[in-house]
Amino acid sequence: MSYQVLARKWRPRRFAEMVGQQHVLRPLINALDQQRLHHAFLFTGTRGVGKTSIARIFARSLNCEQGISSQPCGVCDACREIDDNRFVDLIEVDAASRTKVEDTRELLENVPYAPTRGRFKVYLIDEVHMLSISSFNALLKTLEEPPPHVKFLLATTDPQKLPPTILSRCLQFNLKRLPVDAISGHLAYILQQEGVNAEPEALAELARAADGSLRDALSLLDQAIADGGGVLTYQHVAQMVGSVGRQQLHALLQALIAADGAALFAAAAELEAFAPDYGAVLAHLAELLQQLAVAREVPAALNSELPEHQMLLEMAPRLAPEQLQLDYQIAITGRRDLPLAPTPRSGFEMTLLRLLAFRPRSDATPPRAPDPATHSGTMAAPSAAGSGRAHLAPTPAPTAGVAETDTPPWDVAPPTASAPPAPVAVADRSDPPPPAVTTPQSPQAQRWAAVTAALPIDGLLKEIAVNSTLLAEAGDHYRLRLDPKVEAYLNSSREQALTAALTTHFGRSITLSLEVGDVTETPAQLQQLAATAQQQQAVASITADPQLATVLAQFDGHVVTESIRPYDEPNAAS
Repeated sequence: MSYQVLARKWRPRRFAEMVGQQHVLRPLINALDQQRLHHAFLFTGTRGVGKTSIARIFARSLNCEQGISSQPCGVCDACREIDDNRFVDLIEVDAASRTKVEDTRELLENVPYAPTRGRFKVYLIDEVHMLSISSFNALLKTLEEPPPHVKFLLATTDPQKLPPTILSRCLQFNLKRLPVDAISGHLAYILQQEGVNAEPEALAELARAADGSLRDALSLLDQAIADGGGVLTYQHVAQMVGSVGRQQLHALLQALIAADGAALFAAAAELEAFAPDYGAVLAHLAELLQQLAVAREVPAALNSELPEHQMLLEMAPRLAPEQLQLDYQIAITGRRDLPLAPTPRSGFEMTLLRLLAFRPRSDATPPRAPDPATHSGTMAAPSAAGSGRAHLAPTPAPTAGVAETDTPPWDVAPPTASAPPAPVAVADRSDPPPPAVTTPQSPQAQRWAAVTAALPIDGLLKEIAVNSTLLAEAGDHYRLRLDPKVEAYLNSSREQALTAALTTHFGRSITLSLEVGDVTETPAQLQQLAATAQQQQAVASITADPQLATVLAQFDGHVVTESIRPYDEPNAAS
């Protein structure tokens, strides 16, 4: 006996055997049981979701010799002939090969005649959207008022191409794409009946590759059984469908969380051996990021049957919510832009670089001040005293820097802020100025701020330096404590780069020891305090202006302190 493919062997013959589509089956079953039968039905949906199968089951229900019922017997002559595609009163038409109006007229010539064997003459027209406009026009009148013994069952994957006149004459049922769990569960049942062993991960991979189509899943299952010699393993299935192994994806994700560029690109290089579809790799990576976001915000909602369930729960707390959202957006945007890249691999690597480079700041992270000494390789401390003048411009002007001198870095003046004068109330409706802020005067903190300002570093390495505190110095050994919010930026290569920068700066070999914990008086915090003090001084100078007080009193106005931005005398002159 010749082999029958699984997609045909396991085609459902009763409504109860259908996988999913309950929103379509329910009204059909009720219509059959209550004898409320329309004369035209339209089934829409993507390929392999059950359109033709439902139409054939409906034809059996109409013509079963036991009577019209939602549960045809399956053993009478009519049921068996419909199953074998030889029932004379079930006329199946492939509209893709019979698009001409002459074909439609020939088909409709036999409509007035009574059925030969069954109770109804059923016209099943597949891919009906392929008919020409003339064919649709020829079908209209018959479709609207057919003889009582005729039923039309239309199926299409593209209902948008059907004329509204056809849609208005049919009961329309839209079949949905099947979820992965439903497909993998049905595949497991079929393999159990067939006596084939399979790993659950292999079936899940087949279900994902089927993309919502049960027929595609059964065709892939046939291929996987042949490929695995009668046994389905995840490794064989992944190689067959061209998907990347889960271990490689996990390596990418772990390197991304650790912000380790070397490990990230090493994992990307391992992918090349699989000749992967980089768009699919980014899709899987985005899926993992989405699951990480769920694990972080709503752990109970994470699917406990996922193979990565425990790993996701452990990784989730290491990422901030905004970082997860940004990484997910970069992954799906990179997948969209992949066809525009010079090569798929270069587009994939650029997406990895964006994932590595862009890290959202938390609300508690102080903004980095402008760096006026970028061209000279040093960062000058901001001037908080200035002239005490301010303006109401919508954007801030850059802070003036300290001129370069031959003074050793330890003697560079640290960021300081003079105490602002007491604010003068100019109107009852003016916004009150913030409380005064003074800069701490710890000598060790000031020295470390001066050193970090003079180091020729930038980027994430700069963030590590300015968000650390010097705990102790013993000869050529320096002990630093890092703010926990920059812990993710630290790796061995950046620690070596910071050590090298300090060695170059001091002109002697320096060693570092780093720890993570609560910090105070970091260069970033001192810089923020200086900027706050300067802002307060600017607000005070505005509110103390007698001319402004006169204007406010005359026009019943008030000062919006948030709009005030400080600037220095050199900028004012320019």
